[in-house]
Amino acid sequence: MTLLLSWQHLHGGVPAHHLLADPGLPALSNWWGLLTLPLLAWFLLGRVERRRQARPHAAHGDFAAFTGALVFGAVLSLLFTAGQSTATENMVQGLALLALFYPIHRAACVLGFVVGMTWTFGAVLPMIAAAIFAAAGAAIYYGVRFIYSRALVLRR
Repeated sequence: MTLLLSWQHLHGGVPAHHLLADPGLPALSNWWGLLTLPLLAWFLLGRVERRRQARPHAAHGDFAAFTGALVFGAVLSLLFTAGQSTATENMVQGLALLALFYPIHRAACVLGFVVGMTWTFGAVLPMIAAAIFAAAGAAIYYGVRFIYSRALVLRR
C-alpha cells in the first residue's frame, strides 16, 4: 500500500474517489488506505485464524477463497476502469447467484475482494462495497437455507 501511494504521490498526486462516482458526494483519499487496510487485514486474518482453529478440516479452502475473491475484485476493477458497465453489473449480480452456493461473506473472501480492488479504488470504497456484498451474501446464503429447511419440515 505504501509503495502504491508513494508512486501515486510522485506521479500526479494521490487520487480521491467520490462515493458512488458522484462529484456531489464526499471524496475519500487513497491515503486512508494506510490506516484502514492494515486494520481490516488484522481483523479479518484474526477471524480466519479463529475459524481455522475451531474447524481445522473446514478451513483448508481459505486460501482458495481469498485468491478467488482477489481475482474477482481485480477483474471487476479492470472492467470498471475500461468502462464496461454491463460486464461489471453482470459480475455484481452474479455474486447473488454465487452466494446461494458459497459463503461469500467469509473473512477470506472479503479480504481478497478488498485487496483486489485497492489498486484502482484505494481501500475505503472497496471496504464499503465488500461490507454491502458480504451482508447481502450472508442474507442470501443463510436465508435461502433457512427457507429451504422450513419447507422440508412443512412438507413432512
